[in-house]
Amino acid sequence: MDPYESRSRKHAIHACDWFCSVRKTASYQYRADPPLKRSIFLRLKMATVAVNTLPTVPRTYDDIDEVVNDINVDDNEKDEVSCDEYECDVSSCDGTSTSDECEKNAEEATPTITQSVDSLSTDAKETDFLYKMVDLIFREAIVDETQSNNRPVCNFLSPEELCASLTELSIGQEGSDANKLIDFAEKVIKNSVKTAHPRFFNQLYGGLSKYSIAGAWCAEVLNSSMYTYEVAPVFTIMEREIYTKMLGLAGFRGGDAIFAPGGSISNLYAVNIARHHKFPQIKTKGVFSVKKPICIFASDQCHYSVQKAAAALGIGSDNVISVASDNKGRMLVSKLEMEIEKSVLEGLEPFMVVATAGTTVYGAYDPIADISGICEKYGIWLHVDGAWGGSVLLSKTHRHLMEGIEKADSLTWNAHKQMGVGQQCSVFLTKHKGLLMSCHSASAKYLFQPDKHYDVSYDTGDMSLQCGRKNDVFKLWLTWKAIGEIGMEKNVDHLFALSRHLATKLKQTDGFRLIMEPMCTNVCFWYIPPSMRDIPETPEWWQSLGKVTATIKKLMVKAGSMMITYNPEGSRVNFFRMVCTNKDTTFSDMDFVVDEIVALGVLL
Repeated sequence: MDPYESRSRKHAIHACDWFCSVRKTASYQYRADPPLKRSIFLRLKMATVAVNTLPTVPRTYDDIDEVVNDINVDDNEKDEVSCDEYECDVSSCDGTSTSDECEKNAEEATPTITQSVDSLSTDAKETDFLYKMVDLIFREAIVDETQSNNRPVCNFLSPEELCASLTELSIGQEGSDANKLIDFAEKVIKNSVKTAHPRFFNQLYGGLSKYSIAGAWCAEVLNSSMYTYEVAPVFTIMEREIYTKMLGLAGFRGGDAIFAPGGSISNLYAVNIARHHKFPQIKTKGVFSVKKPICIFASDQCHYSVQKAAAALGIGSDNVISVASDNKGRMLVSKLEMEIEKSVLEGLEPFMVVATAGTTVYGAYDPIADISGICEKYGIWLHVDGAWGGSVLLSKTHRHLMEGIEKADSLTWNAHKQMGVGQQCSVFLTKHKGLLMSCHSASAKYLFQPDKHYDVSYDTGDMSLQCGRKNDVFKLWLTWKAIGEIGMEKNVDHLFALSRHLATKLKQTDGFRLIMEPMCTNVCFWYIPPSMRDIPETPEWWQSLGKVTATIKKLMVKAGSMMITYNPEGSRVNFFRMVCTNKDTTFSDMDFVVDEIVALGVLL
C-alpha cells in the first residue's frame, strides 16, 4: 500500500469516528476561539477526501490514535499556507490554494460527508447524534451571561397550546430519525424556562456554574452508583472530602453525612434518624411499639416537607405542631416551650424540633442558639433545615445568621440553591457518627459483603434509604474546587448585596411597599399602581391589590422579560417574593426588576 493510500485510510477512520466532533462543534469553536477555524476546515477537507476515496474503512483503535497525531494541524498556521502540505485532493482545489480558499472548498465538500455518516454503524450514528445534541445545547440551552438580556427568560404557552405544538411527543413502533430528534430537542429548549438566566427569580434556585455542568455531564457518562467503593472509587473518596468540609463548616465534630435527592428527602432523613435516636425499636417493631403518640415542633413558616415526612413515616401530619413566629417570620422561642409543655400534658411524646435557616417565603432565620437551649432542657433532637439559607456558613459576613448551628443535631444543606450547582444537590449532615447506618442499614449480602478486599467503611450505600444513588458530588466538588472558598464566599456575599440593593431601590421608588427588610436574599413587596394610590386602604382595596400582583406576574411571563413568584401569607394578600440566587445577576438587573414592574403595572 503506497503512503498516500495508507494515510487516506487513516483519515477515513478519523472521518467515520470523529467527523462530527469536527463538523458539529465547529460553529461553537469559531465563537470561542476564531483561530481554530482554519485548522478545523483543513481537517474537514482531509476527512472528505478519505471518505470519498475509500468507502470500505478498516477500524482499529490503534489506527484512530495514530491518525489523530497524523492530522494534528498547527492552529497558529499563517494564512498564506499552501494546502498541498495537507495532501488536499478536493476536486475544486488545485493544491496551491490559500487556507481561506480551502475553507470554502471544505464547506462545499461537506454534503458528501453527510452521506457517509448515514452509512455508519448504529453506534457511530448515536455518536453523531450526541455531537449534534452537544452543539445544540451550547447554542441554545447554555445561557451566556454576556448575551442573556437579549434572550427571553421563558416563551410561555398555555398547557393547551403547548400540547398542540408538541406533535412529535408520542412514541411509535419504529425509532425516530436523528435529525427529527434534534429538531424536537430544539423545540424543547425553546419552550423551557431558562432558569440560568440572570432574570429568573421565580424559585429558590437559579443560575448554573459551568463547572457544575461539566461535572454533571462527566458523572452522567461514567454512570456510577454511589453505594459501594468498588463501583465508584474516586467519587466515594470525593464524597468523604465534601462531607468533612461541610461538617466542619457546621461545627459538627466528626459525624456523618449523605447526599440525598433534594432537601425534602434530607428533611425526611432528619425525621427518621431523630426518631431512631430516641425510639430505635421502631425500625424493627414498627410505630405501634411506642406507647404514646410522638410529635415534632416546627414554626408556622417551616417547609411543607416536614409535614410530608411525618405523614410518610407514620407519625402523622397532625402531630407536627406549629409554633408561632414573629413579624419577621422567626420562630418564637417562648411559644416553642409553651407548645412542648402543652403536648406533654396532652399525652404526646416530643422527640424533635425543626428550626429553619432561611424560610421559603420571608427568608427568615430561626434563633438556633436559643432553640437549642430549649431542646437540651427537654431532651429533644434539634434539626436545622438550611436547604435554602444554609450557604451563609460559607460567608464570614453572614454566617452569624446561623449562630448556634454547632449545637444542633443535624442539618439539611442544598448546594443547588445558593452555591450555583445544578439540581439536585442536597446533603444531610448529622453530628452523631454511625446513626445513619444504624437507622437505614439492611445489610444486603449481595452488595455489602463484610469480607471484601478493601476497607468496607468506604461503602456508604447502607447509610441511605436508596439502593442506587446518583453521583451528585462531582458537580459540587468541581465547582467548589474551581473557585475555592474565597470564590464561594464572594458569590454568597454578592447574592446578599443584590437583595439589599433591591430593597433600597424599592423604598426609593413610588408605588412600592417593602413588607420587611430582608434577612436572607428574599425580598417581599407590593406594587401599588397609580390608580390605587392616595385612596383609603379598605378590605376591598387590599383584595384588588392582590389581583394586581397576579396580573403583573402574568404580563411579565407572557413578555418573557423576567420571572418572579408571588403568594399570599397569613393576612397578607398576594405579594411578590423576589429571591436572588444567581451569581451572574447584576445590580442593573435589580434596577430592571423595578423598572419592568412599573412599566407593566402603570396602567392597571
